Amino acid sequence: MPQFNDTELTAAVIDSFGETPDPRVKFLMEELVKSLHDFVRKTDLTFDEWDHAIDFLTRVGQKCTPSRQEFILLSDVFGVSMLVDAVNHRERDGATETTVLGPFYVGEHKAMPHGTDISAELPGERMFVQSRVTDLKGKPLANVPVDVWHADDEGYYDSQKPDYETNGPSSRARFITDADGRFFFRTILPRSYPIPTDGPVGEIIRLTRRHAMRPAHVHFLVDAPGYQPLVTHVFMEGDEYLDSDAVFGVKDELVSRIEKRGNGLMPDGKPADGAWHLMTYEFHMKPGKGNAPKPMMAATEDA
Repeated sequence: MPQFNDTELTAAVIDSFGETPDPRVKFLMEELVKSLHDFVRKTDLTFDEWDHAIDFLTRVGQKCTPSRQEFILLSDVFGVSMLVDAVNHRERDGATETTVLGPFYVGEHKAMPHGTDISAELPGERMFVQSRVTDLKGKPLANVPVDVWHADDEGYYDSQKPDYETNGPSSRARFITDADGRFFFRTILPRSYPIPTDGPVGEIIRLTRRHAMRPAHVHFLVDAPGYQPLVTHVFMEGDEYLDSDAVFGVKDELVSRIEKRGNGLMPDGKPADGAWHLMTYEFHMKPGKGNAPKPMMAATEDA
């Protein structure tokens, strides 16, 4: 009869997975148990602390909605999202760097014509984004869907607002690259913003006296057939939070110089109403397979 003490218990739990048919599932379960049990032993975890952890995770789940994913936010602030990203993208071979998906991706966006102002109803400094998608040798990739989304001038995403379900999306869209791999659109200059701190994850931020800020950026999800899906941001050069992103998502290559322009014509030849900013960025895709990510809540609803 096994003695379920603090040393033999781990082996007994691992043995219980001995008949698991999928070797990968078996490996993951064994390593998870080892890590959890080691944590309990190393910290001499108390009943009160474990009860608090269970309560915390329960509240994280209760905070999740179809438009908010608190578990992704928890993964982000612990650096786990970026670590998973790093171990899955070790060799980029010149391809554009990846970063976190974030909790505000709501699924496939509505396709819009090039040049659309995706923030037409919002106040803020105007910005023109021009971009191109190529392979690693610079060959343009045509007919590639690119989802874009970003925060507004006050640092909020559309899905954070109470009228999102009735008013619909803003500052998010899908563009399809042309024959030269290009796409372009109008929007507003996004601002740096705090991650949501009104839930359990915010408690961690306050308890540990971390700041909650993310540097200003635009999200891009590029899903070219025959290439690895690319999930990334383009950050604004000079942002004060580039070196202390709350979710550890900044990479040097993803920082872009945003040029401020005066009155005149925008790159598509249409007149500008006052001063505006220009973002230019080129995405290089790595050959391979993979499925573009879906938001966790949407995946659950579709199942």
